[in-house]
Amino acid sequence: METTKVKDEAKILIEELSDDASWDDLMYKIYVRKAIDSGLKDSENNKTQKLNEVRSKFGLK
Repeated sequence: METTKVKDEAKILIEELSDDASWDDLMYKIYVRKAIDSGLKDSENNKTQKLNEVRSKFGLK
């Protein structure tokens, strides 16, 4: 079932591309989509840190 969803989502990404899009354009869209999905999954599984904690860790205000 998951494969079908991925195929459907890939088709949508392809349809959103302009007619003169390159392979790099497609790969970028896939990369961004995967990064967003990964972040959402981490958030759902409470695998994130609060912004203040990250800033403190790196010595930022």
